Amino acid sequence: MSTVDDVAPPPSLEPHGSGGGPRVFCIANQKGGVGKTTTAVNLATALAAAEKQVLLVDLDPQGNASTGLGVSRHDRVNSSYELLLGLAILPLTVRQTLVPHLSLVPASADLSGAEIELITVERREFRLKEALTDRIGDYDYVLVDCPPSLGLLTLNALVAADAILIPVQCEFYALEGVTALTRTVERIKRGLNPGLAIQGVVLTMADRRNNLSVLVEGDVRAHFGAAVYETVIPRNVRLSEAPSHGKPVLLYDFHSAGAQAYIHLARELLARERQREGAPQHDRR
Repeated sequence: MSTVDDVAPPPSLEPHGSGGGPRVFCIANQKGGVGKTTTAVNLATALAAAEKQVLLVDLDPQGNASTGLGVSRHDRVNSSYELLLGLAILPLTVRQTLVPHLSLVPASADLSGAEIELITVERREFRLKEALTDRIGDYDYVLVDCPPSLGLLTLNALVAADAILIPVQCEFYALEGVTALTRTVERIKRGLNPGLAIQGVVLTMADRRNNLSVLVEGDVRAHFGAAVYETVIPRNVRLSEAPSHGKPVLLYDFHSAGAQAYIHLARELLARERQREGAPQHDRR
């Protein structure tokens, strides 16, 4: 079992910026299979269900967030690739999803080559930030789904973001899996985005009947403290099935344990945001 001594200390948890404007969160973990895209799609849907205006930017070349929201690969002509390379402005890449209040910038297969193409581009780390600046005023939240790596795509998301949301799977070596990411966050805070903060850590794929899940949860909470959400996303068949139907789990099976967990996560996130803004803690919806 991992221990606190085995990993780098977490970055500062101070919130970035002040209330009143759109908030940009990137959802990142360099490990694959931790529920990152599932969290991006379903948290975005739950926030939209709370009547927040939400934009989800699919920055993963696999395009799973786009597929999970029902956008076919043939309907991604203007995508996050064109946005990053300066071939299209944000409004031309945004499309409405089947979820009211939730819009999407889809990912296309071309995005897989963007890492190489961006190497020689001036201010390559700021491409996403510059593409979003002054164009996201109609949204309350912008969520960026990152690829499972710490390359230029994820770097662009971290530079553009106010904060990072980290899904952590309840499995062995869970803490070691976020060590490189937290070190990268610290480097970005020092050089590229001083205001970057950890918005929260989300435990995913948990099975509390399993001793390992319980031990890992305790380990992560001991390391990250108050940054870890109380809501824990369970292993759930409906969560796994929903993407194949092109729907978030909240539309596929609203009453499932997975759907209800993401509703609770959205409520917790909104409560944290109200606290960050210094607003009263009652639900203002």
